[in-house]
Amino acid sequence: MAGAEAVDDQTLVVRFVEKRARDVPLFVVGLPIFSRAYYTAHNFDETSLETPLGSGPYKVGRFEAGRYIEFQRVADWWGAALPVSVGQNNFDTLRYEYYRDREVGFEGFTAKSYLFREEFTSRTWATRYDFPAIRDGRVKRDEVPDDTPSGAQGWFMNLRRPKFANPQLRLALNYAFDFEWTNKTLMYGSYLRTQSVFQNSDMMANGPPSAEELKLLEPWRGKVPDQVFGEPFVPPVSDGSGQDRALLRKASQILSDAGFPIKGGKRVNAKGEPITFEFLIDEPTFEPHHMPFIKNLRTLGIEATLRIVDPVQYRARVDDFDFDVTVDRFGFSTIPGDSLRNYFSSEAAAIKGSYNHAGIADPAVDALIEKVIAADTRAELVTAARALDRIIRSGNYWIPHWYKASHRIAYWDVFGYPAIKPRYSRGSPETWWYDPVKAAKLERSG
Repeated sequence: MAGAEAVDDQTLVVRFVEKRARDVPLFVVGLPIFSRAYYTAHNFDETSLETPLGSGPYKVGRFEAGRYIEFQRVADWWGAALPVSVGQNNFDTLRYEYYRDREVGFEGFTAKSYLFREEFTSRTWATRYDFPAIRDGRVKRDEVPDDTPSGAQGWFMNLRRPKFANPQLRLALNYAFDFEWTNKTLMYGSYLRTQSVFQNSDMMANGPPSAEELKLLEPWRGKVPDQVFGEPFVPPVSDGSGQDRALLRKASQILSDAGFPIKGGKRVNAKGEPITFEFLIDEPTFEPHHMPFIKNLRTLGIEATLRIVDPVQYRARVDDFDFDVTVDRFGFSTIPGDSLRNYFSSEAAAIKGSYNHAGIADPAVDALIEKVIAADTRAELVTAARALDRIIRSGNYWIPHWYKASHRIAYWDVFGYPAIKPRYSRGSPETWWYDPVKAAKLERSG
């Protein structure tokens, strides 16, 4: 933003600096509006349990820190009649319950302590939704399509550490992870494999580069892997055994050819130093997904360990880039722009606290980010994003995880909702409403 000016009580003019992406105005219009009068008397950077004045359709009502919070609908909200608001914000009160433990949270739902739940644990979705209220129809469950780009999730290696400098070593690690076994055994076959940072969108690279992509990539021939000019990197597919010997042999050969031989049963670098590293996570949910991977790495002669720390320590270590490998999850809008810099640019790689956890610092990546930002048409943006995707995937900066292009939701049958949900939103609770007829029927049957 170059500046903002209130022309009158109904008009705000915002000016932007040159060469910024098309998504910058979207960020600005999504920013909350704060009261100058309130923060004249209160320090903006201090936390407080005092409710500040806001400008949205709801205001904070009752709450108990760490237990629950209620939002009360503003009866005379200024934006209620705007076309973008019609049909939304239909509840007088929205109450969010907090649970420290996922299992306790699930039991709270079955006991009707709260009425709506999105399920993120595939094991729970596959095995636990068979309680009486499900069987007699009082609780409904559904999978709602998610048309937004799914983005990327996976193990990101910290390239600031010399042990990960060799791209062939990073490639070999991809062959040690058996996604097919993990998906089948631990996640009930409910996920698809992530391949791209623009997964589930038209910005994902597929097949050989188009003529338009080649125009953007040609200046970097010889400076980026040759694979950039062919099929994009796709993670290997295993036999689902958990220890695919063919893939492990391939990984071992890649390592040996790259100068990482086996000596005394250990995989070593050119200096004869064993290759070891640590996975860092902040909760035990992912522990079962790590252990088979660590076992396969040990088969390759690589000693990997898992460390689980509390969320505060985890955040501090990741912000300080004090880790070897960590799980990361991020996504972009359908119009990615300036945010790409914070995840992939050389500048962000040097800024502690940035989202460039892998430490990607590649002039070709920097240049393609600017091409995405400078795109004048949707076609130009898609072309530049696909070219960027090819270069990032060729760098083997991460070991891709999985994604699901839908929301798994369950709810007690007291709601009404539109026949067609918003394309790029879950739609609940924003477009749902309380149905007293359904609620009365539920009370009679319960």
